[in-house]
Amino acid sequence: MTWVTWKTATATAAVTVAALGLAAAPPSASATTTPSSTAQAATDRGEDFLVGRGIADVTGEVAEAGMMGYADLGQVSSGLHMRQRARAFVIADPDSGERVVHILADAGMIFQSVRDAVLAKLEQRFGDTYSERNVMLTATHTHAAPGGFSHHTLYNVTTLGYHGKTFRALVDGIVSSVVRADADLAPAELSVSTSELTNANVNRSKTAFDRNPEADKAHFPGGVDTRSTTLQVRRAGELDGVINWFPVHATSMSTNNTLVSPDNKGYAEYAWERLARGVDYVADSDDPGFVASFAQTNSGDMSPNLNLRPSDGPTTDQFENTRIIGTRTYDAARRGLDDDRALAGGVDSRIVYVNLANTAVRPEFTPDGKPHTTCPAALGAAFAAGSTEDGGGGLPIFKEGKDGGNPAVAAISEALYTASPALRACQGSKEILLPVGALDMVQQKLPVQLVRVGDLYLVGMPAEVTVVSGLRLRQAVAEAVGTDIDHVLVQGYANAYAHYLTTPEEYEAKEYEGASTLFGRYELPAFMQTAADLGAAMRDGVEVPLGEKERDRSAGQLASLQGAVVADAPPIGKGYGDVLTAPGATYGPGEQVSVTFAGAHPNNDLHHEGSYLTVERRTPDGWQRIADDGDWSTKLHWQRYGVAASKVTITWDVPEDVTPGSYRIRYFGDARSLLGTIRSISGTSPTFSVVGR
Repeated sequence: MTWVTWKTATATAAVTVAALGLAAAPPSASATTTPSSTAQAATDRGEDFLVGRGIADVTGEVAEAGMMGYADLGQVSSGLHMRQRARAFVIADPDSGERVVHILADAGMIFQSVRDAVLAKLEQRFGDTYSERNVMLTATHTHAAPGGFSHHTLYNVTTLGYHGKTFRALVDGIVSSVVRADADLAPAELSVSTSELTNANVNRSKTAFDRNPEADKAHFPGGVDTRSTTLQVRRAGELDGVINWFPVHATSMSTNNTLVSPDNKGYAEYAWERLARGVDYVADSDDPGFVASFAQTNSGDMSPNLNLRPSDGPTTDQFENTRIIGTRTYDAARRGLDDDRALAGGVDSRIVYVNLANTAVRPEFTPDGKPHTTCPAALGAAFAAGSTEDGGGGLPIFKEGKDGGNPAVAAISEALYTASPALRACQGSKEILLPVGALDMVQQKLPVQLVRVGDLYLVGMPAEVTVVSGLRLRQAVAEAVGTDIDHVLVQGYANAYAHYLTTPEEYEAKEYEGASTLFGRYELPAFMQTAADLGAAMRDGVEVPLGEKERDRSAGQLASLQGAVVADAPPIGKGYGDVLTAPGATYGPGEQVSVTFAGAHPNNDLHHEGSYLTVERRTPDGWQRIADDGDWSTKLHWQRYGVAASKVTITWDVPEDVTPGSYRIRYFGDARSLLGTIRSISGTSPTFSVVGR
């Protein structure tokens, strides 16, 4: 008998509906009906969808803000490499008016706090057009972006509290991307293509993976998911947008990096949009011409560090690793474009909130064929070790693996299990380091979402899903809706965050990922059951009650003083914008230009849709901007100088294909007075020459 009796799961679809309390009802009509003229235009052109695309800036505090991902107190932002952005695709059925929106933000993860604020702002603008049901909000999972935007305390520890400015930057930018995508709706053809990418990820938890049944492991030779899937958007016959899904952690940038960066996923987006299609993020913000989202799928155990050491593989340079993995991801997506299949059949969506602290799991989804229950969230001892392959804020007294416990933690864990036999039954052999559920430090009522675009199904999971966990989720949904497993994808890091999701077999390995599977050994079966139930509801055309959400925590946030600006002042004897270190006279391709200005704290104004800097070339018509802080070639380093002064160093890596001529670098900042007023400041470097090869 197989691990899960899928036929039984299908046969109990009626029980499934009753278990979730679903009431028979027609599909929701909450989406605004598209104007009939637009629908007719789509029909006349033979295009089955309306699609709109949007990009917006979501860059948070680039100075003195703890970063989100590695849980390392020492990783505090000190400048900017590339801006963070949100990318939205609105996809609508021109006949029914049903629509869904897929949003990808260059962020560590999506927290419920962000989702709730985004939905509230969308409701203010669009009414019930965009709702809990049809908004899928996801993250690239970069570990090089500022944090502090959760309303659950565990995630704000390394940022020393809540960062309202970063939270608002993320929320407002996401909303702007949807507003732009909504305004961009036009008839479109959609298709899906796939390709294989074999040199961009590695299984960082192979010991745990190897505990899975042979039938599961056979899907992933070497323990690696190499499938790259791309949703193509064509309007008027031209490719003008893509969403790609490939499983790899955005951890090419190590914990030693303190420059804000969207990491390898962000570079893939930049390569297609900026380098290949010439998108100007500043000038073309309302109409970018091309949008490329590089989303995550089941990447929980997939690392870009091919040699299984932080910042190691393909090279030992973290910036070069980011570029290489990003380029390979982009190349694989483009390589598969011609081998695509058309999508048709409209769109649909379902979502439900499930209390994972106490979910009854039916026998057909459990390893032993018996009913079981999940339990309140708890982190195991190996969580404190961090992921040794990708790095992070791990403590040396903790180790991954069976002997990885700490005697003190083992004693505490045993006391907890003695007090609660039910907890032992659920959490099993996990040595509990921190009962984060009982302490109300993490979210336990979590959203699970299913979105359909034609016959492509996206399972929105609020977790970091391992490849075999992803396989089982896809199998459960494919069986429930009656489709091929290749038509189902897991969309990880969606709508909220609940750490990792391992299989029951992987869970017992006590690796970092298993210790971070919060709700015990039956967490995956609980999520499979929920996803299958959503699939059955979608198949049968019945609505799903939203379920119970957690309370709103927005009013109780403790603001962090990290990165707060009292006042700025220029260095003694200098004025704002003065050049402290001038560039050289002449540079060639491959060399780095550097100039330091007397500046101010970057957090005074985040310069959304703009830039802190420009690289300009003299032309007969004046100075032309050829690069800014959204480009790979530039970096902005901020440094406190004395008590209130700031040094801002801007570097530019001269491209190999540079146009020879006269160049300059400009700095744009904002200074805060003791009275709290903020004024713009700027500086311009001396002119320097750039020669070609």
